[in-house]
Amino acid sequence: MRHRTGWILTIFVIGLLIILINRGTVPEYTAEVWLTTEDRSHLLSPQTPTVFVDDNENSLPVIDVNPDVRYQTMDGFGAAVTGSSAYLINRKMSTAQRDALANDLFTSQGIGLNFIRHTIGASDYSVDEDGNPSSYTYDDIPSGTDYELKHFSIEKDKDVIRLLKAAVDKNKSIKVLGTPWTAPPWMKYGSQTYNGWYLNYMDPRIYETYANYFVRYIHAFAQNGIPIYAITVQNEPEFSTPNYPSMNMSAPEQAMFIREYLGPAFTRNRIPAKIIAFDHNWDNGVSYAGQVLGDIGARQYIDGTAFHCYGGSSDAMTNVHRAFPSKHVYFTECSGGDWSTDFGDNLSWFMSNLIIGAPRNWAKSVQLWNIALDPDGGPKNGGCGNCRGVVTVDPNNGAVTKNVEYFAIGHSSKFVLPGATRIDSTNYDGSIETVAYENPDGSIVLIAVNTSPAANSFKVRWNSKLFTHTLPSKSVVTFRWHSSIG
Repeated sequence: MRHRTGWILTIFVIGLLIILINRGTVPEYTAEVWLTTEDRSHLLSPQTPTVFVDDNENSLPVIDVNPDVRYQTMDGFGAAVTGSSAYLINRKMSTAQRDALANDLFTSQGIGLNFIRHTIGASDYSVDEDGNPSSYTYDDIPSGTDYELKHFSIEKDKDVIRLLKAAVDKNKSIKVLGTPWTAPPWMKYGSQTYNGWYLNYMDPRIYETYANYFVRYIHAFAQNGIPIYAITVQNEPEFSTPNYPSMNMSAPEQAMFIREYLGPAFTRNRIPAKIIAFDHNWDNGVSYAGQVLGDIGARQYIDGTAFHCYGGSSDAMTNVHRAFPSKHVYFTECSGGDWSTDFGDNLSWFMSNLIIGAPRNWAKSVQLWNIALDPDGGPKNGGCGNCRGVVTVDPNNGAVTKNVEYFAIGHSSKFVLPGATRIDSTNYDGSIETVAYENPDGSIVLIAVNTSPAANSFKVRWNSKLFTHTLPSKSVVTFRWHSSIG
């Protein structure tokens, strides 16, 4: 009787499938589609979903997406909450405007930024509560030394803390990366200024105190509801300037500081935050990373190295990965600006070099510079004269303009979830450039940019099925589909 019932069920299922096939209603794999075009007629706009079909014979280039070939796990995508950004958002926007912008930036209603950098103390984009340039650290004293950090205070970062807390409240998956532009001036050699110079190597107590300064910072922010996921040891350590807060730190010095002081301080105080080295341009990254990661004593404490876009090319990150495959790679800063005002040119460059190019070169994060600036690229503290934020905030009325950076990073951040794994995808340099991911929920994300001057058609092939798509010049598309039919 049981065998008979089983045969009846089998025949019923087969018959149902035959009926569905004849009716054309067998469940299909469908890819959701979002598009941003050079002419701005589409800005991260949803399109009609496309259906995977059996392979067909034509000569179009094929983009193969292969989840079986896996690369790095992603931490996320984001930008920097600087003092200037916090000032504009906290003090020049109404409560309703702030909440709307927070939704647009940090939640799934918007682009879901989830990896946020902030400056430990002042940077070239730090201002006081009136918007005036302001240089400071967390242990400023009029004279002398403070080895016990009795004057340590994060009070001057209250606007930054307020914005970071708002972001974390909106998106619990946000990771925060802290970066110092300078140590307190009394720790520095020579003229003891915020702007430029280096740590006082003549006094070994300085290194010990500076390591404890990082520990105090992490504890203080945690007490304010902002857990610190990672720190970089020094922003742009090979560049210091008299124009804004900065500090030199050579590769041998950074290795020594991590090996002898910072790493042991984190271990001793059970600090879980990751230590990331370098944090400067691609062009010098291989040499600097080689010296710091090549130091066996320092390497045990270092999670990886971080890079900026202002010199060299992103393949430097692959070179570092090959030399030290157990260490991670991060991309932590790049700013747009009015040196290029064409939307399509900017979109194409950001996608090719950062949003696609950085992960294809092993970066597990992509972060842009200021999350918000005013129409003049400020307010600033000696910083870039023509930089642009992810959004522009008008200080006169709080109105927000979403810049090309918003849409570029949104093509990844909105769809690539924390913990996603980069998977293999075909890439055509100078034409259809791609990057692909598998999310923890099993969904597949493919991002493609057409960097060529004409529209391009191509096929996307996955699991022996494919679809065809035509992408306009200097335009971007994100596809998302589930690897099983639910």
